[in-house]
Amino acid sequence: MHKLYLDPFMDMCNGEILSYGIDKTPSAKNVMDALDKAIEITSDCPYRRTFHSDQGWAYQMKAYSHRLKEERIFQSMSRKGNCLDNSVMENFFGLLKQEIYYGVVYYSFNELKSEIERFIKYYNEQRIKEKLGWMSPVQYRLHLLAA
Repeated sequence: MHKLYLDPFMDMCNGEILSYGIDKTPSAKNVMDALDKAIEITSDCPYRRTFHSDQGWAYQMKAYSHRLKEERIFQSMSRKGNCLDNSVMENFFGLLKQEIYYGVVYYSFNELKSEIERFIKYYNEQRIKEKLGWMSPVQYRLHLLAA
């Protein structure tokens, strides 16, 4: 059995996955590349940005916290052992597993990686949410920008 490591960054306003990294091993580079993309995507935000995470090793790295400070981004972390603090992301992982993983056999890293990428595109662009007025995350973002 092989593992795959997914490092996503979610916009809490609409639940959209802004960036992510996928790799065969946990790596600082994977997390930092996804972080840099999330920073770039949110760079025009007129409000204070807050990046929330669990207390995983990657989010405690000096390079990670230094990069956030460099960009004047507030770092928020879950309390130790409290999955409720990160429930929005845990919910996303639960949906991902339920909709594309449980009961399915993937025969290669690339096959699973492609399916995760397809799911994230579907999740962002087509999967509607009641709390977003029955819009997908991208539809909701565009709706807010047009208002």
